[in-house]
Amino acid sequence: MPARTSSSSVRATVEALRARPECEVLIIGAGINGIATFRDLALNGVDVVLVDRDDYVAGASSGSSHMIHGGIRYLENGEFRLVNESVHERNALLRLAPHYVRPLPTTIPIFSTFSSLLAAPLRFMGVKTKGRKERGALIIKVGLTIYDIFSRDGGRVPRHQFRGAKASRALLPALRRDVKWTATYYDASMHDPERLALDVLMDGVAEGDRARASNYVEAVGMGADGAVTLRDAVTGDAFDLRARVVVNASGPWTDLTNAALGEATQFMGGTKGSHIVVDHPELLAACNGREIFFEFSDGRIVLIYPLKGRVLIGTTDIAHDMAEPIRCTEAEVDYFIEVVKYVFPSIPVDRSHIVFRFSGVRPLPRQDAASNAQISRDYRVEEGERGGVPVLSLVGGKWTTFRALGEQLGGRVLALLGRSRTVSTDGRLIGGAVGYPTTPETRAEWLAAHGATVGADRAAELLERYGTSAEAIIRRSVATSDAPLAAAPDYSRAELRHLVETEQVVRLVDVLLRRTSLAFRGLVTDALLLELAELLADSLGWDAKRRAQEVDDARLYLADRHGITLDSAPSRSRRKG
Repeated sequence: MPARTSSSSVRATVEALRARPECEVLIIGAGINGIATFRDLALNGVDVVLVDRDDYVAGASSGSSHMIHGGIRYLENGEFRLVNESVHERNALLRLAPHYVRPLPTTIPIFSTFSSLLAAPLRFMGVKTKGRKERGALIIKVGLTIYDIFSRDGGRVPRHQFRGAKASRALLPALRRDVKWTATYYDASMHDPERLALDVLMDGVAEGDRARASNYVEAVGMGADGAVTLRDAVTGDAFDLRARVVVNASGPWTDLTNAALGEATQFMGGTKGSHIVVDHPELLAACNGREIFFEFSDGRIVLIYPLKGRVLIGTTDIAHDMAEPIRCTEAEVDYFIEVVKYVFPSIPVDRSHIVFRFSGVRPLPRQDAASNAQISRDYRVEEGERGGVPVLSLVGGKWTTFRALGEQLGGRVLALLGRSRTVSTDGRLIGGAVGYPTTPETRAEWLAAHGATVGADRAAELLERYGTSAEAIIRRSVATSDAPLAAAPDYSRAELRHLVETEQVVRLVDVLLRRTSLAFRGLVTDALLLELAELLADSLGWDAKRRAQEVDDARLYLADRHGITLDSAPSRSRRKG
C-alpha cells in the first residue's frame, strides 16, 4: 500500500498551492463526489487540485443515512438506469471497501395486502394521484422481485423473503400487532461514511505532488482570464490559481459557487433530510440487528437503523433554500418520535434519548415534480466556460454511486484535456481494504499478528475502525508511550496524534465529527473537549488562546448544528429538549 502524505497543518497544503499556483484540473467541493473525481484523475496521472471551503465531507455528504443502497423506491419513478448502476456499485463496494461497507438486512413492515395496486403504476407513468394509499404486500412483492433481478449482478446479497404475521412478530416482537406481513431484503450499511471518504481522498493524495488537496480553502471568484481566486479560510489570505479545467462539485451549493465564479445558474433544487441518533437499548433490541424501512402515515419512506450501539432515525425530505441554515428542527424531532411510535407503539422515545442530530441537503436537480420524493436522484454534468476555461458543474449524485460518478466525470475531464484513461477504479480496493481479512481464518491470522503487540481486543477495535490502515496506528502505538484517552478510553493518544498529523485536521470539530464517531455516539463531554484540545495543540502548534478558542467554537458548533449542549457551553448555544 502506498505511503500516505503527512501534513500537520492546513498551512502546508495551502503553501503547496501557493508555491505552484497552476494545475490541469481544479475541483471545487470535497464532498464524496468531488473526492471520488479527484482520486480518479490522480490515479490517471492528472495534475489535479481539490479544495473545499470547509472540512472534507462536512457538507451534504455528512448528512447521509449511512447506507449504500440500490434505491428500490427509484423503481416506482422508472429510474431503471440509476437502480442498475446503484446495485452494481453496492455490490462492488461490498468487495472494494469491506472495512466500511457491509450487508444490511432491511425489513419492511406491511399493514395491507392489496393497497396501491393502481396508484403505484400510475406514479410510475408520471400520473399525479389524489390522496395517499400505502403500498401493500402485492406491490411491494412486485418491486422486490424486480429489485432481485437487478441485484443478481455480483451475487453479493441474498434474495428477498416474505413472512406472514405470526413469523413477523416472532422476528420483531415489538412491532404493531396489526402487521400482516414483513418483507426482508438486503442492501448495505456504511458505518463510517466520513472515514470511507477520507480513504478515497488519501488514495488520491498518495499519488504524489501532482495530486494536491486542501480543506478550508474557498473559491471566491474567477477572473476574465480564467484564473480562480482562492481564499484560505483560516488566515483570510487570497491567491489566484490557474487550471485548464474547473470542476464545480459543490453539491447543493453548485449554483452559489457558479455565481461566485461569475456565471449565474439554476441547476439545483435540493431537499433537506434530517436524522436523529438515540441511545435507547430497548429500541436497539427491537430492531433485531436490521434496518426497519417503511412508509410512514404521510407517505414518506423512513427508517429506523441500529448503528454503533445507537439507533439512527430518519429522514425528512423538505425543500430548502440554500441561503438558510441547514438544521434539524424541533418539528422534525417531533416527526421522528411519531415515526417510532408508528411501528413500535410500546417503546416510548423522547428527547432525553437523543444524543446527536444532523441535517443535510440532497444535491438534487431543479425539477417540477409532484412530490420531493419523485425528484430524480440521477446525476448529470453541465458544461460552461469562463475566460476560455471549461467549467463543468455536477448536478446530482449520491453516496452509493460515487465511484462510478467519479469515473464518468473524470472521463469527461480527460477528454477535455485530450488524454486517455490509463487506470480504472472499477475493481480497485479503497484505502484500508487493501489486505483486509474477509474470512474467519484470515481475520484470526491478522489479529494474532497484530494482537501480539497491542492485545487482541485493541487490534480488533482498530481493524473495525480503520481496516488495515490500523497497521500504521499500531506501529505508532508500539513506538511511543501510548495511553487511552481519559475521557474516551476506546481511543488512544497515539491514535489521535496519527489522525491529526496525517489527515489534515485543522479544527477540533474535525476530530469530533469526521475523524472519529465520538459526537455521533454522544460521547462528547467538556472533559473530552479539553483533553483533545490539549493533544491537538501539541501536534498543531496551537497557543493557549487558540486552544481555548477551539474549545469554545466546538461547544457552539455542536450545540447549534447537532443539538449537543454541554454543561459549560455558553448560554447562547443552548437548545431546548
